[in-house]
Amino acid sequence: MCRHLAYLGEPVALGELVLRPPHALLRQAWAPRTQSSGVVNADGFGVGWYADGDPVPARYRRTGPIWGDLSFADLARVVRSGAFLGAVRGATLPGADGEAAAAPLASGPWLFSHNGAVPGWPGTLTPLASTLSAAELLDLEARTDSALLWALVLHRLRAGQSPGDALAGTVAAASEAAPEARLNLLLTDGEQIAATAWNNSLWYLSGPGRVVVASEPYDDDPLWQEVPEHTLVTARPSDVTLIPLKESTA
Repeated sequence: MCRHLAYLGEPVALGELVLRPPHALLRQAWAPRTQSSGVVNADGFGVGWYADGDPVPARYRRTGPIWGDLSFADLARVVRSGAFLGAVRGATLPGADGEAAAAPLASGPWLFSHNGAVPGWPGTLTPLASTLSAAELLDLEARTDSALLWALVLHRLRAGQSPGDALAGTVAAASEAAPEARLNLLLTDGEQIAATAWNNSLWYLSGPGRVVVASEPYDDDPLWQEVPEHTLVTARPSDVTLIPLKESTA
């Protein structure tokens, strides 16, 4: 299992949302409040962020727990961005590719994270893997369920699908192949956020000029809204849209 968060809005220091709040990802790594499976997310972490004028995000990823990386604490204190995605990882299987398996996964302007697990991996997703080209399979960042889900999402994005449709279609196919899968996916290009709530918690917080989509609230602000189960979220600082996944395009 994992916990993740995406932010769009006025530039803030990464640590203001990832480390400082009372229930930030830092705390969710060892004491999540709404996680449906597992209690520790200490198998790696990562943050991807966008700099002004550069559409390709930077990433900082490590294999160990977020609380043990003093270099990240220092970096997060001074790096500011108006768009970023962070995640702490609880591995589906032990020893799977280390840092390469830590979210966010990336390609071009996109950052991606998967909060969940696919039972029976890799066998259950083998039929979906066959829909990808050899080049796409060789380009996988890691040999994990999350990396294959990312390849399936990216395949749809490259075919011209919108971020929301790419996530919805991937969730539809993966849940058919593995009905008990937990498929909370999170995607951003620094301009918009798309996410799915599928067998795990998802929340959003919106206000003047900002929006956050997260596995769980990082504080006790009463404006946090829980996303209903089996829902697609698309968000910009100006608006948030919720669509039941059964009504989205597969």
